Amino acid sequence: MTVEWRFTADDVARLRFAFSPLWELVMSVRVLRAPSRHSLHLPWLRAVRPRLGDLDLRELFALVPLSGYIPDFLTPPPESPVPGVAAELERVRTTPPEVVREELSWVRSDDPRTLERFLEDPAAGVRRVADRMLEYWTAALEEFWPRVQALLDADVLWRARRLAAGGVRELFADLHPSVSWHGDRLVAVKAYQYTGEIRGEGLVLVPSVFGWPGVYVMHEPYRPMLCYPARGVGTLWSEGGHCVPGALAALIGRTRAQILTALGEPGSATGIARLFGLTPGAVSQHLTVLFDCGLVSRQRLGRQVLYRRTPLGDSLIYGA
Repeated sequence: MTVEWRFTADDVARLRFAFSPLWELVMSVRVLRAPSRHSLHLPWLRAVRPRLGDLDLRELFALVPLSGYIPDFLTPPPESPVPGVAAELERVRTTPPEVVREELSWVRSDDPRTLERFLEDPAAGVRRVADRMLEYWTAALEEFWPRVQALLDADVLWRARRLAAGGVRELFADLHPSVSWHGDRLVAVKAYQYTGEIRGEGLVLVPSVFGWPGVYVMHEPYRPMLCYPARGVGTLWSEGGHCVPGALAALIGRTRAQILTALGEPGSATGIARLFGLTPGAVSQHLTVLFDCGLVSRQRLGRQVLYRRTPLGDSLIYGA
């Protein structure tokens, strides 16, 4: 079975990328509940589990089953390229009770009693669970968001280049094995059947870290959204132990050599700072020097500036 969207030329022009802190939050709950299924994120789990002892996450666990449907009101499609978690949670808080009741009727929860109590007053329930989600975000994800966002930035830059070079077919060619482009149709293999047209503001593509390795879709009555695994997720929790040539370190300094070596893929100042345990200000100064010397290029993507090693930078590393 498949989900199939039909595109017009205008729909293709409205295709856009966005990030969703709330999507990562919800998918991380599944990681937290079933670590054996998500060994990729064990370093994150070991770091955050001791922080969660005082949080009451029973309702959130009941709403986010280990598999199957997650209520869409918990993960509304992002309205801007990089929405803040507070703005996304405000949309959760204002979900109409009738929407909550309908979507929860499709959830196969492993804690039906908690779900029943939640449905006794769904308006109060969504406000309460939004508060718990914010507490969970602060304890488990806020510290790591710059690192996650740096990886998502790099993925979007990669996809944007493929789109510019080869069009929509090239964009979707390696997005995920279950996703394919057929002329004017985007097809995703799923456990149910749906066929519809892209209307309104177009399809939103959302790269994900905690959703790896799956693909998730959302369609009417919501804006069409497709979440896919971001490139390089396997490197997310590495400590950045890049091998730096000694001659290069002697020439430009060890810290700049480390940064230059790490920029084989695009990265932001914040992401690089997190990778090496430096301040963003210090990294920005190093990046400015590397840019002025022609060793890295930079490109603005939304609110972020992404840096990447130039051919001159490559020659320094591989010739050192």
